[in-house]
Amino acid sequence: MSPAAERVRDLIAALDLERIEENLFRGRNTEEGFQRLFGGQVIGQALVAASRTVAEDRAPHSLHAYFMREGDIDVPVVYQVERDRDGKSFSTRRVIAIQHGRPIFNLAASFQVPEEGLEHQFEMPAVPDPETLMSDDEWRRQFLDEVPEQHVERFLLERPIDFRRVDPSIPGRSGPRPPHQNIWFRAVVPVPDDPALHRCMLAYASDMTLLSTCQLPHNIAWWDRSMQVASLDHALWFHAPFRVDDWLLYVEDSPRASSARGLNRGLIYRRDGVLVASVAQEGLMRKHAKG
Repeated sequence: MSPAAERVRDLIAALDLERIEENLFRGRNTEEGFQRLFGGQVIGQALVAASRTVAEDRAPHSLHAYFMREGDIDVPVVYQVERDRDGKSFSTRRVIAIQHGRPIFNLAASFQVPEEGLEHQFEMPAVPDPETLMSDDEWRRQFLDEVPEQHVERFLLERPIDFRRVDPSIPGRSGPRPPHQNIWFRAVVPVPDDPALHRCMLAYASDMTLLSTCQLPHNIAWWDRSMQVASLDHALWFHAPFRVDDWLLYVEDSPRASSARGLNRGLIYRRDGVLVASVAQEGLMRKHAKG
């Protein structure tokens, strides 16, 4: 098995939570090369926990989450689900992620029985095909000499998702840019035919590039020690079926940054132009006081 395939297998395994009691689940951590827990993993696992308490005929249509404490990469996460309501068409759930006896993250999710309704959407922008663009690994190796030595191993770690930037730039070196970017992404190997798994993997991937959008006008590299950068919250809406192992286009923008926070938005399209999900996230973007 290739390293890339192993990374997808490990992610799928991490999303297969252990049920330890009614409404109580435990998830192991993925290896992302970070010193702290990756937020996308916690979002995906919390959505799994909520989904496993809902009838099979109901799929998630929205989630809203807050990151409260930095997660410990060396400790499994426990997910406690509250079954708020099961109506005729909708079910709502709340999930608390716990480490060391304290909440680190919370999530509210709503599920709906599928039904027909009026439809409209923003059109997908015209962009180059993903096959014509650099792979994520090729992009990262372009500026490997910029990365501090202590971060190189993390930076070169095989990832389960391949991101291909339509207009790639080099963090901290390319200069200020407008706060928008288009990025193709997909799982690096085929994923089993389970729509719930594909939704949870998209939730995982939706946290991987979005926060960098508000950094573009300020020419910030993620390893810049003068900055404190972290996700504060995350919202995700599902609109239509998709596969996470088919190419998806992530159209990202950041309309505003202020008060040491940056707001980021994303629209995720299938390759055939169907808008399948929308994302919003606010991130901390704080300059450290000079000592």
